[in-house]
Order: sequence, then structure tokens, then C-alpha cells
Amino acid sequence: MLDQASRALRDTLGRFATGIGIVTARDRDGTPVGLTINSFNSVSLDPPLVVFSLGLGLRRLPVFQQARWYGISLLRADQEGVSSAFATPGVDAFAATAWRDGDHGVPLIEPALAHFELAPYAEHDGGDHRLFLARVVRHAWFEGEPLVYFAGRYRRLLPETAA
Repeated sequence: MLDQASRALRDTLGRFATGIGIVTARDRDGTPVGLTINSFNSVSLDPPLVVFSLGLGLRRLPVFQQARWYGISLLRADQEGVSSAFATPGVDAFAATAWRDGDHGVPLIEPALAHFELAPYAEHDGGDHRLFLARVVRHAWFEGEPLVYFAGRYRRLLPETAA
């Protein structure tokens, strides 16, 4: 449970709208592992780097710390259920979600707004999170609207209007 100051900070940070993605890897046995994230940003184009973070209390954190590859699938507006499944502990989200292996054997959610196949680059302490800096090895984007998270809820973008 968050104390009052932490809750207030979380609510203030929640005023920054973010996209929703699923970060994936494979454990040592080759079993796919995935988690919902909204902490994902570009870092550099040369070299091509992105960053995502995972909470230190996550049971699956060691899988990502030992992974040789990561995948990130950015979700479409109609994929709230996918986001919720991968955010719920104990749910076999892969059994209920369409996915495929990328070129590097990392699971990618299908369909998606974008796919990234990533190689680990560096890890850093981030307080109560672990920061994963990753090199983009392969990427693709697809048509559609993003699943957006703002102020503790999923949102949708307004349609474009003619100027």
C-alpha cells in the first residue's frame, strides 16, 4: 500500500499520458514471459537504444535480467484485455493472446501497433525499479490507434478533425 506522499506523486506522474506495451522474454527453459509496461522511451538513434523499467518486486524480474533478447509490442486501442491479462499475476496471458516468435525467438503480440526486438545493452538501479537499456535490432510499425493510459485509466485518442 502506498503512503500518502507516494500516492500523491503517483497521481501527479499519472498526468503524463503513456502508451501501453507488453515486454517479453524467454526464461532459461524457453518458456515465454511477458509483462504490461507503460514505462518505455526512446533514448538514442545512434546507436538505436530504448529504455523500459520493471519493479523490483516482480517475480519475473530475474527472467529479464538474464534474457538474451527482449521483445516489446506496443498495443492498439482495442487491446485493453491483452494489457490486463499481462498485468495480472497468475494468468497465463500467452494462452489467451495471439502471438508469434520474432526473428530472434522473442515473443511478439499479434496484432500490435509496433514491434521491437531488442538486445540487452545496460541495466541500472532506478530506486524501486530496474532500468533496462536495450539496443533495437529489429522494428516494425503497423496502422492503428494506440492504447493510451492517463490518470489511472485506459483512454482513446480523439479522431482527427479537418483543419
